[in-house]
Amino acid sequence: MSNRYDVIVLGLGGIGSAAICHVARRGHRVLGIDQFSPPHDRGSTHGQTRIIRQAYFEHPDYVPLVLRAYELWREVEAATGQTLLEQVGLLEVGPGDGVVVPGVLASAARHDLAVERLSAADAERRFPGFRVPGNYAAVFEPTAGFLHVERCVAAHLQLAVQAGAALQTNTAVASWSRSGNAIAVSTDRGEFRAERLIVAAGPWAAHVLPALGVPLVVRRKPLYWFAAAGGDAATCANWPLSVAAGCPTFLYELSQGVFYGFPQFDDRGVKVARHSGGETVADASTVDRALDAADCDAVADFVEAHLVGLARRPRDHATCMYTMSPDEHFVVDLLPGEPRVAFVAGLSGHGYKFAPVLGEILADLVDAGETKHPVGFLGLDRFAGST
Repeated sequence: MSNRYDVIVLGLGGIGSAAICHVARRGHRVLGIDQFSPPHDRGSTHGQTRIIRQAYFEHPDYVPLVLRAYELWREVEAATGQTLLEQVGLLEVGPGDGVVVPGVLASAARHDLAVERLSAADAERRFPGFRVPGNYAAVFEPTAGFLHVERCVAAHLQLAVQAGAALQTNTAVASWSRSGNAIAVSTDRGEFRAERLIVAAGPWAAHVLPALGVPLVVRRKPLYWFAAAGGDAATCANWPLSVAAGCPTFLYELSQGVFYGFPQFDDRGVKVARHSGGETVADASTVDRALDAADCDAVADFVEAHLVGLARRPRDHATCMYTMSPDEHFVVDLLPGEPRVAFVAGLSGHGYKFAPVLGEILADLVDAGETKHPVGFLGLDRFAGST
């Protein structure tokens, strides 16, 4: 394998796999480096599924980016012949004066997106697998759904390799530095050089970008899969929490926190997790992956109160990580003082759906130093003077 490239991509998870795909398909000689063998379960991009949605309650400026992501996900599907995006819809529940429902409606109004307002009773009639507090509001977004996350990573890497990319997996990065007009990346398998560098290191971003100047907090996030209380009912086509029965993805904003989940589509069960909270992780390489009893109880309480007919004890569990920026919005930019280095960090638990467009943006940045996409609100300069 050569040790000289046009571009090196550090991290081949959700965003890095998309970035190397875009860079390779533009004709660059590109190397991707990952400390594991992606898709893997050691970082932030695993656990079967991620929600994808358009009416973005966090900030309406995300909407043009996610609309482009939808286009790109469909292009990857067409290029690989795989189903990656399941458009099953999304039911979002919360107080009428909370964060989620008003935010969804504001984004939908600003960008002319299709969402339906539902009363609690309407939501339960339409989706009998859910229980909605009578004083809460609900919105349904029919264009939303979920992504098969490991399958997506594999698809991006497949296309990258077909376009000529080289992959160096199970390779730990020790450091990188400017070396004349090149970037030198030192690893446990030798040194590699390139004219430009993309960093998409997920929960290891602070280690790879020590001079970033923005505090990034890594949080431990458990995921759970629940089976039907009766055992076999969840395998039936008419089980109300299954894809076959028309169950959508879901998100609840409650006083106890924000919870989300996915309808059952295989024998693993209904996936449910808590979006809010999470213990701080000191070292992403040694995160505790054992069952978290306190978090499991909180999710089980949500399941008992709001989902119909599931056992309280989960059938399976996994652990991933959120890398939180100070304002919980992504950071996508060129590294100050290093115009040859583009990065994305701090995806804050809601970034995966944007993977292909973030990959496109990173490719733009190392190609031209700028992008046509409206990412000014995600730039590093918003933190100037705050650290």
